[in-house]
Amino acid sequence: MKLAEMLEQVRITCRMRRLSYHTETCYTAWISRFAQHIITCAPDTTREERVRSYLEKLAPRCSASTQNQALNAIVFLYRDVLKQPLADIGKWARAKRPARLPTWLAPDEMQRLLDAMPAGPRLMAQLAYGSGLRLAELLALRVKDIDVNACLITVRGGKGDKDRVTCLPRSLVFTLSAHFDRIRVIYNRDRAASAPPIYLPDHLARKYPNAGREWPWFWMFPAASESTDPRTGLHRRHALKTAAHRIGLPKRITAHTLRHSFATNLLASGASITQVQELLGHNSVETTQVYLHCIPQFAATITSPLDTLPAASNVVPFTQQQRAA
Repeated sequence: MKLAEMLEQVRITCRMRRLSYHTETCYTAWISRFAQHIITCAPDTTREERVRSYLEKLAPRCSASTQNQALNAIVFLYRDVLKQPLADIGKWARAKRPARLPTWLAPDEMQRLLDAMPAGPRLMAQLAYGSGLRLAELLALRVKDIDVNACLITVRGGKGDKDRVTCLPRSLVFTLSAHFDRIRVIYNRDRAASAPPIYLPDHLARKYPNAGREWPWFWMFPAASESTDPRTGLHRRHALKTAAHRIGLPKRITAHTLRHSFATNLLASGASITQVQELLGHNSVETTQVYLHCIPQFAATITSPLDTLPAASNVVPFTQQQRAA
């Protein structure tokens, strides 16, 4: 099978398996790189040896998560596309996984950040922080996913294609009601202009052909202008750093920082780790436990040894040292 044909089969299989467009592009890129690596391998090497040598080639120059991503793409190729599952590839050099704590914002920092943002982005940031949403989950929200009366958000097809329910901040109920009025104007304008229907996954589009034109399926955060669907070519509507710089936050702020802050501040306020795990949609509680290391409660009760030193009477003020220099 030629490389172009194989990559096209990878795309088709991804769509049949309902994988995201991001996963589709990621897998095709890794498989293309792996195909180039195979050309350099000796003809008598087995598939497993080729996979192992490729992973070891990546180990010194990529992170553990990147190396795992490459492995997942290759396993997908052999198992789901070629229907020739790999055997045990044996031991191989793994990229070092550094122990990093996530960046998070304390409540006062979060309030300053939100206050510095324009109204539209602020609402999205408030939802991401107040509900613990990933960026992709936030942008994929539809009108029907928001239950204002019960103060709940249903996340559809989250990471791992899993649904879950998380909390909707009660403080946003009034703001969201006004937001619904604004996007209803956009919805009515699209329908009056006979715009293409809102994107639905293939199986839903076939089962409910008119659903893409119905209000409950409309995006919560439609783009200000149309964009092109990368898969179909149709023109559709899709739906911090500036604020962080404006208020002088000395931290690297991304959309995921809001989710990290949601988890850390919930745990700091007394929520159980299993509750936070459920709201975040983590498979394992071990994934959630990293946030416990962000808030070592005992640290606030410890007296630093520097604070126990006797006060010195002959300390020269720093400004005087500068003048002397």
